[in-house]
Amino acid sequence: MAEAHQAVAFQFTITPEGFDLQLSRQALNQIYISGLRSWKKRISRVKNGVLKGMYPASPSSWLFVAVVTLATMYAETDPSMGLISKIQDHLPLSVSLSAHGQTMLSALLFSTLLWFSLVLTLRFCLKLLLSYHRWMFETHGHISTTTKLWVSMVKLLSSRKPLLYSYQSSLPHLPVPPIRDTLQRYLESVRPLLSPAEFDGMKQLADDFEKNLGTRLQTYLKLKALWATNYVSDWWEEYVYLRGRSPIMVNSNYYGMDFLYVTPTTKQAARAGNTITALLLYRRKVNREELKPSRVPGTVIPLCAAQCERMFNTTRTPGEVTDTLQHWQDSEFVAVYHRGRYFRLWVYSAGRLLSPREIQHQIQKILDDPTTPVPGEEKLGALSRKQGSLGPCEEAVLQLRGK
Repeated sequence: MAEAHQAVAFQFTITPEGFDLQLSRQALNQIYISGLRSWKKRISRVKNGVLKGMYPASPSSWLFVAVVTLATMYAETDPSMGLISKIQDHLPLSVSLSAHGQTMLSALLFSTLLWFSLVLTLRFCLKLLLSYHRWMFETHGHISTTTKLWVSMVKLLSSRKPLLYSYQSSLPHLPVPPIRDTLQRYLESVRPLLSPAEFDGMKQLADDFEKNLGTRLQTYLKLKALWATNYVSDWWEEYVYLRGRSPIMVNSNYYGMDFLYVTPTTKQAARAGNTITALLLYRRKVNREELKPSRVPGTVIPLCAAQCERMFNTTRTPGEVTDTLQHWQDSEFVAVYHRGRYFRLWVYSAGRLLSPREIQHQIQKILDDPTTPVPGEEKLGALSRKQGSLGPCEEAVLQLRGK
């Protein structure tokens, strides 16, 4: 109970003389540091959002446009062809500002609109360039002049250092292939598996599908492709991944190892501490978008980085019909599984990431802990490898909480 009382930021009691208020400076300091860390992350996300929104342009480009506009106006030349005067006539602050102030404000508004138009134009041009596919069919060592020119233009528009998600708004949408091509590929794939009579029947079914239901479904796909960057990703996640009832451990989960051919130490806790620290440092780079966007090897084509958003702080919660993905903006602990027991290991202290040595010390305490699992805890991991929907008993086990 002493630890619980120390965790309270303030306590008060009612006495005959009035209220007796007691403050805990340590708890208040922890609250302040936690709030400060949260606001720093929010400010960083807002800043990165602004930088991503204007890519491939930069904030300095707006300043350049504004300076050029003001310089031409001082040279008694109107670069807006009368638009600045029209903006000045419709300013709501025309009464409180002087004539010179109205002109300056109108010029800045015009510069902002012009700069915003240039940003959209550059982004549209970059999307058109990234839609070029002939580079995939070039002979190795013999690149055409068109492809060389295309590479130069992509490099020119991508010259500014991009953030992790800078290309997301410039990536072309996933195209919807013609239904005839899809059916033709399907028939080619099943032809070795069917007899001539069965193949003729399958071909007739494909023709009927193309003339009737297929045309309607193709229209739906085209409508969805107009507003969705990828018309299949959300359906794949829902119906293939989250509703899939095959064993998760061997089909979906991924894992990492610290070293493959080098053993810096044989201490299990030390290696775990180094691995956790490396993962958290990598997570910090992902959150700050400091990683370079992935590209197709040997090319200038950027790859979609949407999956990085849920690489950390995300869990898959089992359900009877479909599972759900839960994502948190931040997390200050990791889950540790040892001998059928689940532990919550805190990796931050006063907003500071613990060192590998400090994490090693905590993991060693887990390894030396002689306690036994609570009833049902050691069998909880079996739910990730069983095939089929969850039963009532298994749903009850899901309500268990780790240490």
